[in-house]
Amino acid sequence: MYFLSGWPRRLLCPLRSSERPFLIEPSAQRFYLAVLSETQISIWFSRPSVLIVSYIESGKAAAQFGFYQLVEWKPDDSMIAVTAANGYVLLFDIIGGSDEKCLYEPVYPKGARVKVTPAYKEEQCAPALTLEMKKPIDLEAPISCLQTLQEDLLVATADGYLHMLHWDSVSNGRRAVNLCTIPFSLDLQSSRGGPCLDLNGVHIREMEYCATLDGFAVVFNDGRLGFITPTANRLATDQLQGVWAADVSDGTCVAVNNKYRLMAFGCASGSVLVYMIDSSTGSMQLSHKLELTPKHYPDIWNKTGAVKMVRWSPDCSVVMVTWDCGGLSLWSVFGAHLICTLGEDFSCHSDGTKKEPLKISSMSWGVEGYHLWVICSTDGAEGDEKLQQTGILQFQFIKSALTVNPCTSNQEQVLLHGEDRLYLTCGDPTQAHSVSDKSPSRDSGSPVHRPSASTPLSQGLSTLLGHKHWQVVQIHSTYLETNWPIRFAAIDWSGQCVAVAGRRGFAHYSLYTRKWKLFGNVTQEQNMTVTGGLTWWDDFVVVACYNFIDRQEELRLYVRTSNLDNVFASVTKLQADTLLLNVFRNVVILFRADCSICLYSIERRHDSPNPSVSVELLQEVSMSRYIPHPGLVVSVTLTSVRTETGITLKAPQQACSAESILLNLAGQLIMLQRDRSGPQVREKDTPANQTKLLPFCPPVVLAQCVENVWTTCRSNRKKRHLMEALWLSCGEAGMKVWLPLFPRDHRKPHSFLSRRIMLPFHINIYPLTVLFEDALFPFCTVERTSQIYLHHILRQLLVRNLGEQALMLAQSCATLPYFPHVLELMVHVVLEEEATSREPIPDPLLPTVAKFVTEFPLFLQTIVHCARKTEYALWNYLFAAVGNPKDLFEECLMAQDLDTAASYLIILQNMEVPAVSRQHATLLFNTALEQGKWDLCRHMIRFLKAIGSGESETPPSTPTTQEQSSTGGFEFFRNRSISLSQSADSIAGGKFNLQKALSVPSGPSSKGGERWCKDSDSAENLYIDMMLWRHARHLLEQVRLRDLGCFSAQLGFELIGWLCRERTRVARIDDFVAALKCLHKDFLWPFPVIPACSISSPLKNGRCRPVLSSRLLKSQSADSLLNSDMDTTPPQVTTANHSWLDSLGEVSKELDSASSHGGPQTHEAFLSPLINKGEECSIGSATDLTETSSMVDGDWTMVDENFSTLSLSQSELEHISMELANKGPHKSQVQLRYLLHVFMEAGCLEWCVVIGLILRDAGVIKQVVGFLDSPEVPAETVQSIRAGLKAVDLWASSDCLGYKPFLNLIGPQLLKLLEVPVEQVQAEAFQPTGESKLSDPPLLLLPRAEELTAAHPLPSDGPAGASARPLDDTPPQPEEQEPLEEGSYDCTLS
Repeated sequence: MYFLSGWPRRLLCPLRSSERPFLIEPSAQRFYLAVLSETQISIWFSRPSVLIVSYIESGKAAAQFGFYQLVEWKPDDSMIAVTAANGYVLLFDIIGGSDEKCLYEPVYPKGARVKVTPAYKEEQCAPALTLEMKKPIDLEAPISCLQTLQEDLLVATADGYLHMLHWDSVSNGRRAVNLCTIPFSLDLQSSRGGPCLDLNGVHIREMEYCATLDGFAVVFNDGRLGFITPTANRLATDQLQGVWAADVSDGTCVAVNNKYRLMAFGCASGSVLVYMIDSSTGSMQLSHKLELTPKHYPDIWNKTGAVKMVRWSPDCSVVMVTWDCGGLSLWSVFGAHLICTLGEDFSCHSDGTKKEPLKISSMSWGVEGYHLWVICSTDGAEGDEKLQQTGILQFQFIKSALTVNPCTSNQEQVLLHGEDRLYLTCGDPTQAHSVSDKSPSRDSGSPVHRPSASTPLSQGLSTLLGHKHWQVVQIHSTYLETNWPIRFAAIDWSGQCVAVAGRRGFAHYSLYTRKWKLFGNVTQEQNMTVTGGLTWWDDFVVVACYNFIDRQEELRLYVRTSNLDNVFASVTKLQADTLLLNVFRNVVILFRADCSICLYSIERRHDSPNPSVSVELLQEVSMSRYIPHPGLVVSVTLTSVRTETGITLKAPQQACSAESILLNLAGQLIMLQRDRSGPQVREKDTPANQTKLLPFCPPVVLAQCVENVWTTCRSNRKKRHLMEALWLSCGEAGMKVWLPLFPRDHRKPHSFLSRRIMLPFHINIYPLTVLFEDALFPFCTVERTSQIYLHHILRQLLVRNLGEQALMLAQSCATLPYFPHVLELMVHVVLEEEATSREPIPDPLLPTVAKFVTEFPLFLQTIVHCARKTEYALWNYLFAAVGNPKDLFEECLMAQDLDTAASYLIILQNMEVPAVSRQHATLLFNTALEQGKWDLCRHMIRFLKAIGSGESETPPSTPTTQEQSSTGGFEFFRNRSISLSQSADSIAGGKFNLQKALSVPSGPSSKGGERWCKDSDSAENLYIDMMLWRHARHLLEQVRLRDLGCFSAQLGFELIGWLCRERTRVARIDDFVAALKCLHKDFLWPFPVIPACSISSPLKNGRCRPVLSSRLLKSQSADSLLNSDMDTTPPQVTTANHSWLDSLGEVSKELDSASSHGGPQTHEAFLSPLINKGEECSIGSATDLTETSSMVDGDWTMVDENFSTLSLSQSELEHISMELANKGPHKSQVQLRYLLHVFMEAGCLEWCVVIGLILRDAGVIKQVVGFLDSPEVPAETVQSIRAGLKAVDLWASSDCLGYKPFLNLIGPQLLKLLEVPVEQVQAEAFQPTGESKLSDPPLLLLPRAEELTAAHPLPSDGPAGASARPLDDTPPQPEEQEPLEEGSYDCTLS
């Protein structure tokens, strides 16, 4: 409600004095403040805050009267009364200066809009006043307190008398009443015969008059509390009676709240007791207490001393308290704590040291509550004889617009206003809820005109909670100068337009244009004053005002888009003064001073050129029977909420019409519903304006101690529970929500179920608005924050066994971004309360909450997050309700939610023995390795080491014999056989001992461990290494080299050393062709294709020109084509598509038939690669490349003989484009080169050959062939490489012709390989063959002539086949082909 803003100002008195002021008292309108010191009375003006006049008593008079003690103003500010220590009452007349003379006048700059109006002087100038003392009145006893009435002054003296003085003391004299003659009792009913309070020797210490209760709240000097009320209209001896509060004897001070009919009594204990008068018995009933709690103020809560002073704000919405030890504390009317300077940042210096609390001798609220005037008390340390300037502190406040203009309570905006500025919630309006899906028909008949089509009707989560900053709007200085203070402020639905009303007129501001609009005609502005508030309806400002010219109360609507002028206003005359105003859809509701309620309909006119509206009276409802005083009504609201059987899931019509009136009557929420008990008329049979005339039922009390009420007139079918709820802010009691209960799935509602339920819950903030769809309370102080309320509602529903309703509500909000946090909060709050309860709980809620949370997919995360944020001592209680953490861990693994599983692992580590933690950690580690979650893997390595270092038991025992080890390893290596005759060095890597079903390795033998782990001598490191080695084997067996490289790089795995040991086992290649295909797929490497000129050129010119240099082969010019970045997670394994084999067969058959029937008309076959389908296409984007890209995806095109006449430059371009197309992404190339280096270092020559093939790097093949000469290379390796290359050649000849040129290029190395004297029989496959062996595999070096002629009949002059070179010429070919390494080579098509 109220919030401190900025630093307090210090106002220095211009007159130096040795006396310090000790009392400050405001006038009735608070424009003047009287400041009292021992012999001096000063009058200050509020704006500007200046001293106007000071009256200093003469020494002689001071000796006669004594020092000044108390001061009181006459209600019309024309007189002031001061009491002196010797029992005198001194009355002063306040005389204004002449009309022409002012103490301070404003100076305007040139060209400013100067308003010289009849009230110009009093509004803008500080008046020159003088004080004249009248005849003093001697009461002959020390005066304890005084209180003003309309024409009388009530004075209490220390001899137990109440004196009634007339302000005009000369004419009326005075009357006195002895307290002992007033009957006091516990309630008014028993006052005649019940026990009476003994008041002998007792006098009134402090008292205050309450107009709405028509009586005095009093504190006696013995600490007892009472309330004195007259039985008749005049105060007389026999017409007073009193009630007293039982069991209280330490009262110190009192303040009354007229709007809420409350009496706040300060006590010596430091707490404030707030009493109300029971309307039926007349007794004093304790409403609530205001006291600091040890929870929030552990250092000071019981050290404040007695309450020194209590002061209600001018609008009666907050109360300020100060204590003997100092400090200020602010509470809302029903006890919500807002501010305390004894704690938090107020109580400490910037360096962290404690401040001395500010000790206060007197304080007073300024105009409209924007300031608190404070006089500080001193300990007399400073010399009193020294003349000094005394100071007054002025604390500045900003307050919510709801305090005085509660018509904004049905909106979701937050608006605060200070003395000269407005604070608005700000966010991005474009991200707000759209008009269409929230309230398409808010106008229900007339179109909704907004400043722009995209402007929303309400702003939601992103707007109100986008950031914690305020949008501060400075109120226009021209308007403020003449119309200070600002009394009302309102914001529209979109949060983009604001209106403010001061002393006269009003002004409005648009955030679209960043401009204020003021009345162009100053006279019009000064001739009206806003009385009942102002609000927005679409583009119109709705104002309830008083017209000074016609002396008439009026309802006016001004359009926002036009100039601010009465010409553009719609004016409706009203019969009585308006106190409150509100708008619901197209209905304006007014509460008037005669305690009646009027409903008016607003409809936009379409017949006039300017935007205008027509206003018609719909209904009048008299409330005088229920409302004792019109000033008690805090707010009036029209709403669609009702309790009748009309609430069904099928019929949301209740959200469309105004069904009920809500009145906040001094904190009591009263509801009047439409009376539908009589005969109902169908709507289509009656005119539209007749349907709203249903009478209202007698009022029903919904709740007590209500400060604010929130409803919404929007509707949302998905969130009906929240949208049709009624929200109440109840101060210290927290929040209450009146929630509708709907039957599920259109079923008939239970007869025993009520239609609505009131759910109370506590929150930690003071809410200023409710976001209905976002389940949030935004809250404002210097820093904006918010609090979720959804979990409170869900919990209250579960407590009442309304789980079905809770589930419907939760499912409607499951899309909110913070919904997981809601579930977590609910579990956490219930767990904390139940697990820490000292008393046994008969019906615990936690199992119900746990069962409720399992209905949502985030159940596992919710439980573990809650556990991690809760102390360990409560875990057993939590998991007894939600289930065993081991079972939850396994559920996470099954759901592939590894991060959540890791959180459960921490739970298990604390709740189970280390062996169980190790078991589950191993399971999670292996799963994380398989999924490539490297961060999690690193955490798991640390976790496993931590378990090992902290446990007392030893790791599982290591097997002793090799036979047991190898059979255990065989269980894992299903596809490999391990020879028992191998050396210990080579076999040790395969030793495993699997425990249970978890495949937990136990570590290698001790001898192998010493040899392998150079820097890890602990069993834990061996244990972890074994899992890493096993995973590396798994990757290598599946030919997942890319994953192996990522695994090594991410986890720092020593790949080279491990490969050295696995060189003769898992690092062998069984199928070179399959390995090559896997690498193509894994690294997104395209299969090579043959350019067209490679087919035509050798036939025409005999040999291809050397167009590609080695520099071009090594260039990275293809990188620009390959912009797809590889991720480091393993790809999904998919089955290769081999449908292209069939296509290949069909193509070759077509070629054969064409050549056989074509006769002399021959055509050249031309293979067009995939690239020319789209030049800008990126190879890297084709993630599913297979061998099909080499042949089948190309277009077969028939060309004529003229093709050979193309220029060489185009041929060269084709070669370049082919070479670029045949290269993979640059990143893949770097990775392959790195792996080639690793395998070369480790001596895994078979893998070097495969990588050399895919990179088409002849140097690699040459290097490997050179290594094969070494006697250290096993014969098996040589045999495997020879067989592998032979298989690749066979596969390239039949399936992937693009590899043939490279295989031809490395022909010399292959011949050298054949010369190695190992198993000469196999070398025959590479020797020249005769014509009788046409069915044998093709040569690596040249195509067969038969194949060339069959696929490509050659044009020649001789007989067919004459130009074919004899196969006998083939042996010398390698010598002639030696220069091919430079870049020129024969290209063949088989």
